Amino acid sequence: MRHEVEERVETLWAAATAGDEYSAADVALAALDAGMPVETLLLDVVAAVQSRVGLEWAANRLTVAQEHTATAVNERVLAALAHQPSVRGNPEPGRGRITVACVHGEWHAFPARLLAEVLRLRGWHVDYLGAQVPTPHLVAHLHRTNPDAAALSGSLAPRLPAAHAAITSCQAVGTPVLAGGAAFGPDGRYARLLGADAWAPDAGAAADLLAAGPPPRRPAPGRPPHLAGPEYAALTESAAVLVRGVAEELTRRVPELAPAYAERRLGHPAEDVASIVDHLRAALYVDDPELFSSFVSWMAEVLTAHGGIPARVLLPVLEALADRLPGSPRALVMLGRARDVARSHHTGDHRSRRA
Repeated sequence: MRHEVEERVETLWAAATAGDEYSAADVALAALDAGMPVETLLLDVVAAVQSRVGLEWAANRLTVAQEHTATAVNERVLAALAHQPSVRGNPEPGRGRITVACVHGEWHAFPARLLAEVLRLRGWHVDYLGAQVPTPHLVAHLHRTNPDAAALSGSLAPRLPAAHAAITSCQAVGTPVLAGGAAFGPDGRYARLLGADAWAPDAGAAADLLAAGPPPRRPAPGRPPHLAGPEYAALTESAAVLVRGVAEELTRRVPELAPAYAERRLGHPAEDVASIVDHLRAALYVDDPELFSSFVSWMAEVLTAHGGIPARVLLPVLEALADRLPGSPRALVMLGRARDVARSHHTGDHRSRRA
């Protein structure tokens, strides 16, 4: 079976990166006809290809357009499988109902869609609400349908404040919450911090967890004082002005930067500054400097792969942010650690530490 799975992964990868949704669907349907279990096809083939798409983009072996195209093809593959009579899950009596949704602001819907299809295969009645669901609309849906649990997905750390609002709002109407996605940390630490009733690292684990029934409600955690604290609130209020000021200073300090971005099709420096500020806000929200340092390290690797310019971008940005946040001691500590990370990428020390 492992050899067959690897073979299907390579074939689907070729079709997805070529943007050939018809060939991609044929690969999946051929695997079904050959007897591959549907859940294996979803979790070990389609999900594996989608994970590889992200890794290859980060390594600059796929363009943004190719990454978007491959993701769209994989979404079409999921839809094609879901409409096959032999695949379509039928709710089992007594199994229950689950709402699956991405938190507000989260556009990466593939993990949530994958979970919805796996849960349907296992007999759950699933309401899949898709990407970027505003919390009031999510709560209105829960009032109308009264599901056994809500499975909330978040892929990016800046969505953690919105995830917190969604978690507490769902629980306020009596619906337990299963959280999942990379935003909640590799070990689910932020899901626990924000009060989710359960966490799962992937769709298969989430379905296994729900097999015994919806998660029991956890006792309400004491509210950590840093959540939505004054530094987070101040940075949120000033974010737009801060991003504009830092981006302008960056283009003055590194005048060759804008042409370099254009040449390498990296968007605009202001987009990277905004992403850095957003991750700093998220780190302040959960009071975890490692969240911000890890993001800076990842960004350095991506920028290196996409043109070799991280030292000329990250260090000036982090220094300019620190200059503009003198009254934010926690933010300054996080920025200091992140500058050490950026310097290590510039000198290559991060490679020696990993060796």
